[in-house]
Amino acid sequence: MTSAATPPPKQTPPIRFALSTPAGDLELAARLDLPTGPPRAYALLVHGYTCSMDLAITRRIAEGLAGEGFAVLRIDLPGHGKSAGAFAEANFTAFRGAVLAAAELMRTRYEAPTILVGHSLGGAAILSAASEIPEAKAVATIGTPAKVADVVRLIGASPEDVRANGEADVEIDGHRFTIRRQFLEDAAAYDIEETLPRLRKALLLLHAPRDEIVGIDNAARLYSAARHPKSFVSLDHADHLLKDPRDAAYAARVIAAWSSRFLEEAPQPTPQGHDAVLVSEIGQGQFQNTVLAGRHRLFADEPVTVGGNDLGPSPYDYLAIALGACKSMTLRMYARHKGLDLGRISVNVRHGKVAADHCEDCGAVAEGRTGRIDRFECMIAIDGEVAPELRDRLVEIAGKCPVHKTLQQTAAIVTRVGDTHEPTEITPTGDAGNLDGQQAKPKS
Repeated sequence: MTSAATPPPKQTPPIRFALSTPAGDLELAARLDLPTGPPRAYALLVHGYTCSMDLAITRRIAEGLAGEGFAVLRIDLPGHGKSAGAFAEANFTAFRGAVLAAAELMRTRYEAPTILVGHSLGGAAILSAASEIPEAKAVATIGTPAKVADVVRLIGASPEDVRANGEADVEIDGHRFTIRRQFLEDAAAYDIEETLPRLRKALLLLHAPRDEIVGIDNAARLYSAARHPKSFVSLDHADHLLKDPRDAAYAARVIAAWSSRFLEEAPQPTPQGHDAVLVSEIGQGQFQNTVLAGRHRLFADEPVTVGGNDLGPSPYDYLAIALGACKSMTLRMYARHKGLDLGRISVNVRHGKVAADHCEDCGAVAEGRTGRIDRFECMIAIDGEVAPELRDRLVEIAGKCPVHKTLQQTAAIVTRVGDTHEPTEITPTGDAGNLDGQQAKPKS
């Protein structure tokens, strides 16, 4: 489980992939929610009928699982959300196909899903397709109907009217949806209860006893049809959409804990030596690395502009972090030693490549050198008044920090004290070029 100090999981930009249908390819949309470290496993998450991957329940489940260390691909089914296709023309066959297409996307681009999670009719699609995803070890459903065609009645439409008139409209949360006869005819071909005995995967059924849309009896029917290993968890006091964020968070934690029993998690590497730092690729994206420093786990990446996913600081960001933290700590130690009443200290650090012969404040580091050199500019901000005569002394003390001394052997570092605690805009000196570094390649 994540702690208060753990950074929130990261979400990649929308992903597009194709679903082949008799009428041609449909472009479907997905999002990948990543944990802050290497994924324990990959999960595929499918929303319910008339819902979407960005609906609160889907988003919260994905974020909750990512917070527990899982990478989660959530998709928009055909005719839903950001995926192509008309809602009225979509059917369960297309939903099932979307699940398989998403699994193939994960298999080829990331890693095949070992956990399948579905809400409502999305759970039925997961159950129907799971046997064709051999890598999947565990399947979890939330508020899933036992019979596909029942979803029409469950959302308030009349199957009789649909059959008699060819279609019927239903309004849900202010949105009007059209359901056509073809959906019922297609759904009739699928019997989830009949296929469950052949699932051959661990099954977890989560259902709210107070679910007014998909009754708890559906969970009983599915549980009876399934074979072991199977489990049931009651989502007490929750509604069908788990509108209370605590219910979605609880469901995600339960799924994460339960599924862990069925995963083959690789042992995590550890640094060799108590003072060592271990940096390891996680196998995702071009540059993503996990960083183990003592008992601390961090993440490193590159910006999107140079081909990364921006899921963590870049290597040069970490250099700036080290320099800024070292200066702040050194100043605080000095203030305590001297009994100085200094307010809160912060250090704003910028790094860039500058022309050595045009850097007027780079000092001895730039003397006699040509080409570009590294330049770190540090702006120290201190809450409260700082006497002018003390400022020069603070700059001198900040320059004595160990990281400053290490970097200054090959890099120019310029330190100043600002007037306020607010971040100060730092501008290039002379022909300093782009202080953010070169953009044509990674900053590492």
